[in-house]
Amino acid sequence: MKALYSLFFVFALLLVVLFGVGAAHLNMLFGVWIPYVAMAVFLLGFIYRVYDWAKSPVPFRIPTTGGQQWSVLPEVKQNRWDNPTTVRDTVIRMAFEVLLFRSLFRNTKSEVYKNENGGPVVAYASAKWLWLFGILFHYSFLTIVIRHMRLFTEPVPGFITLIDSLDSLLQIAAPTLYLTDVALVAAATFLLMRRILAPQIRYLSLAADYFPLFLILAIAISGIYMRYIAKVDVIAIKELTMGLVTFHPHIPANVGISFYIHLFLVSILLLYFPFSKLMHLGGVFLSPTRNLPNDSRVRHHENPWNPKIKCHSYADYEDDFREPMIEAGLPVDKAE
Repeated sequence: MKALYSLFFVFALLLVVLFGVGAAHLNMLFGVWIPYVAMAVFLLGFIYRVYDWAKSPVPFRIPTTGGQQWSVLPEVKQNRWDNPTTVRDTVIRMAFEVLLFRSLFRNTKSEVYKNENGGPVVAYASAKWLWLFGILFHYSFLTIVIRHMRLFTEPVPGFITLIDSLDSLLQIAAPTLYLTDVALVAAATFLLMRRILAPQIRYLSLAADYFPLFLILAIAISGIYMRYIAKVDVIAIKELTMGLVTFHPHIPANVGISFYIHLFLVSILLLYFPFSKLMHLGGVFLSPTRNLPNDSRVRHHENPWNPKIKCHSYADYEDDFREPMIEAGLPVDKAE
């Protein structure tokens, strides 16, 4: 039901555009003002969330680790990238995590089997499919965003043209089929089906977990529809997007409704982004379980929130009660 609610909401968004543009002719609202508001909310919300996380104090080292810690014993070899103790190794660990999803690569699955006596046996195995489709999803999304920057720049930078050429390297169909279009739809479908079909994941999933996947799929499918079926006027669309960037908005007459659907869904994603789990884009860099070196045994860390307390050592205690301790027959470090 949670998945159906999310799917219904995405369909409702499509109806809003069809009515607003197709019936009410609110082209300026859906083509200019909603994208402006969405971008403002995205930027301000993203900055606020990152600032709010950044100012949160972290008095202790609390990194999650996946390997041998540093030891003074030379025969004990440290796993420097899974259990770093220096800033340099921590930066390397973060790079592996952000760029290659290193922790997800170690993902395992557990299943319960019955042995010959009918008793339960828990078996663990590597599960790389989630890592593969996860990294395929993120890099395809990133490539598509970079490709779309050609609509907001004039002249188009060379690296964007290069990425566009590499993405259409196979030259399939006409117009050229982009590999990341297929990869994004395939990866998002896998992640969605995993949540729907796996009982354990379905039990843990909320409507907020399904909605972004349905929304991103709708954005991808509407973009593919524009390119390969509706075949919208790209020159008119660039005229509109360049007007948005230069703050001289203008709505060309020959922009099809399929573009307004695509643009509105992207605007909804931007509006939703700062308030959702999608903010892991910025949060991963500020997570103390990732960005801190595990040097608790190397350096002494004090909680700045604790009040200063005068310690009463055992030597002070013995000085205060030495004679009664001797009379009671208790051992003391110093006789006098």
